[in-house]
Amino acid sequence: MSIHVLVVDDQSLVRAGFRTILDSEDGIEVVGEASDGAAAIAQVAALEPDVVCMDVQMPGMDGLEATRRITADATTTAAVLVLTTFNREDYLFEALEAGASGFLLKNSSPEQLIEAVQVVARGDALLSPDVTRRVIEAVASRGGRMPGAGAVAATAAAVTSASESGASASSKAAAPDSERPELATLTDREREVLEFLAEGISNAEIAQRMWVGEATVKTHVSKVLMKLGLRDRVHAVVYAYEHGVVRPGS
Repeated sequence: MSIHVLVVDDQSLVRAGFRTILDSEDGIEVVGEASDGAAAIAQVAALEPDVVCMDVQMPGMDGLEATRRITADATTTAAVLVLTTFNREDYLFEALEAGASGFLLKNSSPEQLIEAVQVVARGDALLSPDVTRRVIEAVASRGGRMPGAGAVAATAAAVTSASESGASASSKAAAPDSERPELATLTDREREVLEFLAEGISNAEIAQRMWVGEATVKTHVSKVLMKLGLRDRVHAVVYAYEHGVVRPGS
């Protein structure tokens, strides 16, 4: 069954380029296009895509507000992959808070775009490796707080399933946060998985460290997200740092 994609960008040539790349891949079909955030919301309702490739800066309603509205709509299951030429932290953190399942720079390769769509379509989340490092570094530099992370902390947790960044965040566990009783519902194995997620490593790497299969890791990740009430992996590192699961620089 094909992954249905909606491409949203105010530049027609950019939309055409993304369509050409994605339609060339077996199992992916671009079912529609939109030139601004308001049109994107209407197209999501009409076409029910699996993935929305969303530009940030557009006239009228921008991509961040459109993402916020799409992910807040309980009637849609579309995952939003934010694509931008602007390698800026404010866009990154706003996209995460808006509920985006992935963040990719437009100068990424066609292969990376295809992989990103496939990753978010299957319910995982993705940030490019350099972006993952910046999330971890930004949170660590602020003593475990992400700029503007209030909404994120309340609703989701984050990190890429596809990142091979090798980011140097510590996975040493801290004492449980007494104000977060849901942490106490995690088994030791699930707690360990959450710590690994905070490092920004892939399922394959987690499986190697835990000496288990990737299918087992996926099961643990799903249970962690469910028990903690989190949307997806895009915010796991934020949750882990904010609630003392890992400590910056420890």
